[in-house]
Amino acid sequence: MKKQKKMTTTKLAAFAGAAALVSLAPQVHAQSSDALIDKLVDKGILTANEAKDLRDESDKDFKTAFQAKTGMPDWVTGYKISGDMRGRYELFSGNNNALNDRTRLRYRLRFGVAVNMMDNLEAGFRLTSADAKGIGSQASAGNSVSGNTTLQDNFTKKGIYLDAAYGKWTAINSAGWLLSTTIGKMDNPFSFTPMVFDPDITPEGGALQGGYTFNDVHSLAFNGGAFVMDEEQNSTQDPFMYGGQMTWNAKWNAKWASSAGVGALVIVSPQNLTTANVPYINQGNTRYVYTPKGSSSSVTGLKYNYTPLIADASVTYTLDSFPLYTGAFPVKFAAEFMNNPGAIKDNNAFWIGATFGKSGTKRTWDISYRYEYLEADAWYDQMVDDDHGAFYATGNYANNTASAGYFGGTNVKGHLVKLNYSFTDSLTFTATCFINDLINLPKQASGPAVDLNSSSIHFMADVMWKF
Repeated sequence: MKKQKKMTTTKLAAFAGAAALVSLAPQVHAQSSDALIDKLVDKGILTANEAKDLRDESDKDFKTAFQAKTGMPDWVTGYKISGDMRGRYELFSGNNNALNDRTRLRYRLRFGVAVNMMDNLEAGFRLTSADAKGIGSQASAGNSVSGNTTLQDNFTKKGIYLDAAYGKWTAINSAGWLLSTTIGKMDNPFSFTPMVFDPDITPEGGALQGGYTFNDVHSLAFNGGAFVMDEEQNSTQDPFMYGGQMTWNAKWNAKWASSAGVGALVIVSPQNLTTANVPYINQGNTRYVYTPKGSSSSVTGLKYNYTPLIADASVTYTLDSFPLYTGAFPVKFAAEFMNNPGAIKDNNAFWIGATFGKSGTKRTWDISYRYEYLEADAWYDQMVDDDHGAFYATGNYANNTASAGYFGGTNVKGHLVKLNYSFTDSLTFTATCFINDLINLPKQASGPAVDLNSSSIHFMADVMWKF
C-alpha cells in the first residue's frame, strides 16, 4: 500500500509540474492540461476530487503567468479572441429584361476580443469589414445590415468598422436563475428571425436578458432592450426602439423538443427616421414627402407607426442516425407570425419552414426550406434581412419614394432554400437561394408600358473559416 501511495504521489507531483509548464503557454493551456487530467482520471490514477484540485491549481498558475506577461490587473480572469472570415460568390437574376443579370465577389472579416473580469463582468469589442453605405451626412457610414466588402475599384484598400463595443454584467447565475445586462453596441439580444432583424444588425443602447430553468424539461428566457435609432441635433424627439420577448423552451425527452415565444417592438418618434436622417438601404415601407413644421425644405418620411406583435413556435424531433450524417439527426419545423397595428393595411407577415440536420461540427450538414410573406408595413424595412429582396422595375411606387432596382426589405414574398456543410469544426460551406416577388407592384409609369415583373433570384455561395 505504501509503495502504491508513493507512486501515486510521485505521479501527481510530476503532473503538477507539467501543468505549471503548460500554463505558461496561453495558446495550449486549457486544451493540454484538461486533456492530461482527463486521461489520468480515465486510467484511475486520479480521483474526480484530485482532478478538480489540479484544474484549480493549473488555472491559478495560468492566471499568474498571464498577468505577469500582459500586465493585466488582478481582476482580469481571462480573455477570448474570436472571429471569422467568409468568402462569397453572389448572383442576381430575374425574368424582367430590365434586371441585368450580375455577379459579384465579396468577403467579410470579423475579429473580436472579450475580456472576463471578477464579479461576473465582461467587456469586449468586434471589428468588421463592410462597404460604406450611407447618403448625405452618412456618406461614409457602414452598412447596418451587411458586413460584406465587394471586390472592386482597382484593388483599393477596404473599410473596417466598429461592429460591437459593449460592457456586460451577469448579476445572477445560480439556482436556475440567470440575469444579465449589457450596454453599448452589441449582438442582437432578441432571438427573432431575419424576417424581423437582419443577422448583421448590432443595436446600440441597453439590454436585459434573463431566464429561469424549472427542471430538466422546462425553461423560460426573457429578452428586453432599449435602443437609440438616431440622434437629432435640432429636436428632443430622438427615435428609439423598445422591445421585449419571452420564450418557453421544453425538452420532453431525448427525441422531442419544442419552443414557443411572444414579443413586441415599438419605434418611438418614427417621423424622424427620414431618408435624409438615416441611411436608406432596404425598401418597402410606405413613405411620403412632406414639409416639417417650421421648415422650408421637404423630407421623405414614414407614413405609419411600427409597433409589431410577434409570435413564433417550433418543434424538433431527433433521429438516432441518418445516412451521410455524423451523430444524432434533428428535424425541426418552425413558424413565425407578425402583425403591426400601427399601420392600417399591408401590416402582416409570416414564414413557415423546416430544417433537416444541423451543421457546425466536422462532417455535419443541414438543409432548410422557408416560405416567407412580408407585407410592406408589417415592420420597419431598414431592420429586416437585406438578402431577402426582389426587383422594382420602376421608382414610381409609394408616392415616388422607392428606387428602381433589386432591393431587400419588406413588401416581398417567396422561397428560401439553404444548405450548410461543415468540412471541419472551423470550415463550413453554405449555398443560399432566394426566389422572390414583390407583393405590391409599382404603379405603371406614364408613357410607354413598363414590364413590372418583379420575379428574381438571389443566389449566394459562401465558404467561412471560424476561429
